[in-house]
Amino acid sequence: MDSLTLQLTAFDAVRMLWAMAFGACVGSLINVLAYRIPRGLDFVTPQSRCPSCSTKLTWRENIPIFGWLLLGGRCRFCRSPISAEYPIVETIVAVLWGAAYMACYSDPSTPLHGLFSWAEPEWARSGFVQTWPIFLVIVTLLSSLVAMTLVDARTFTIPPVLTNVPTVVALLVHPIYAVIVQMKDGRLIATAPGYSWSIWTPDKFGWWWVGAGVGGAVGFVVANLLLRFGVLKRSFEDYAAWEAKTLAEIEAKQGAAGAAGAGEAATARVGPAAGLSDQADAQGADAASVAASASDDRVNGEQAAAPTEQEMWVQYPHARREMARELLFVGVIAAFAVGAAYLALRLAGPWAMNVNTLRLEPTSDVVVPLWLQVTSGAFLGYLIGGGVVWAIRILGTLAFGKEALGLGDVHMMAAVGACLGWIDPTLAFFGAAFLGMAGWAIQYFSSGENKRMLPYGPFLAMATIVVWFGKPVIERAAGWALGGPVNWP
Repeated sequence: MDSLTLQLTAFDAVRMLWAMAFGACVGSLINVLAYRIPRGLDFVTPQSRCPSCSTKLTWRENIPIFGWLLLGGRCRFCRSPISAEYPIVETIVAVLWGAAYMACYSDPSTPLHGLFSWAEPEWARSGFVQTWPIFLVIVTLLSSLVAMTLVDARTFTIPPVLTNVPTVVALLVHPIYAVIVQMKDGRLIATAPGYSWSIWTPDKFGWWWVGAGVGGAVGFVVANLLLRFGVLKRSFEDYAAWEAKTLAEIEAKQGAAGAAGAGEAATARVGPAAGLSDQADAQGADAASVAASASDDRVNGEQAAAPTEQEMWVQYPHARREMARELLFVGVIAAFAVGAAYLALRLAGPWAMNVNTLRLEPTSDVVVPLWLQVTSGAFLGYLIGGGVVWAIRILGTLAFGKEALGLGDVHMMAAVGACLGWIDPTLAFFGAAFLGMAGWAIQYFSSGENKRMLPYGPFLAMATIVVWFGKPVIERAAGWALGGPVNWP
């Protein structure tokens, strides 16, 4: 390795470490969010403190990764153990930031580039200076996916704030930066073939898709306003009341079973000592058995545990009914999307068939500007990314009679679509099924039984990360499978 290559490699390594340092700081914030949001705590105040002795932590304890290592995994004040989850999460986010940066911006002339070149997206070849806002969207999404995974794994819920952050960032950064690029340079220097941005967008004559994207976004806002003013009803509105009533009934049955069991035990102890007949003792045992059978809460003489809140949703009896409400909500969005698509066609027309491309194109010079292509592409990513999951949720619930997927999963993949376009979340959703089966198999074969239900959100998050880093390889593999030419890295 000559001197120049060595210097460039060292510079690349320093840039990667800077990216990892920022990622570690974000990972520290994710630890705070994952702890406080499910508990309903403010994530700004109060200042971080030891959960055991409540002593406020100084800046030394809050250094990402190294703070935990220097403390030896114990509180400096009370010596209580500190969970290793904190440095692990910080390390994961740091690695994601560093790997994403190197995949996008590593110097092609250095050995480090060879480690990440297989994951390089085409748009990143425009350089960090021109594409850093897009990179900001990417790392915001990756960080949010880690936070969603932590919370969903613990609570089987994905708080809206964790999906809203990447969605808002994407829907602001993509269009605004597209305006700036159009005014300054007119386009990105490098994009994938057929693309005009880092995400899929309609082409310059794609007015139908522009109308569908913008109209669907308007329909989404209208549908939420209809919910707010009570014109549409929220699905599963009565679930909390049903759950509370059902848990109370289960507790009452368990109490009755416990009382019956106590009576049985008392009969067994007192009967023989008092010289009671065998017939009376048998009658007491039979009564206890009847009470236990009626409660259905005693198995092999042991009281069965009440189902957890995460398991209760399976027993909700009205899941199919609730899908009608969600179909009405989706119908409003679809109606606006289709209506706006046809309106856009009329406004951009008249149209004629291009004999070379065999496509309808407007006879006038009305073309879609870059900023509108990008805006509609982000809207379509949000709508289609969430819509694919929502469709499976509705169809699965109608088929099986229980909630097939949570709305948190819908919001997660909608956020992925807004950041990456509609293709990536679609691939990730179906890829997550294989990861989910692998997770179930590991749990089953390691314990001999399926101990608990697994949330689907973590598998969606992992699949999304795999798709983003592996998309160039996926595209080449798809081309190879379809018989096209493939240039492997």
